[in-house]
Amino acid sequence: MAKCDICGKAVQFGHNVSHSNKKTNKIWRPNVRHIRVLVEGRRVRKYVCTRCIRSGNIVKAV
Repeated sequence: MAKCDICGKAVQFGHNVSHSNKKTNKIWRPNVRHIRVLVEGRRVRKYVCTRCIRSGNIVKAV
């Protein structure tokens, strides 16, 4: 599965808990995009979460 190359955010596991306290497996996936970014003046494609894109941790390549 995809993982953010900037902050390291990846899938998290847990349980759905019903009213009767039955537990079923649950996965939370990060909102990761495969975009072109500038790294040391070069355009490279990386997996970046939307939180890193919005906060300005990367510079998008146009």
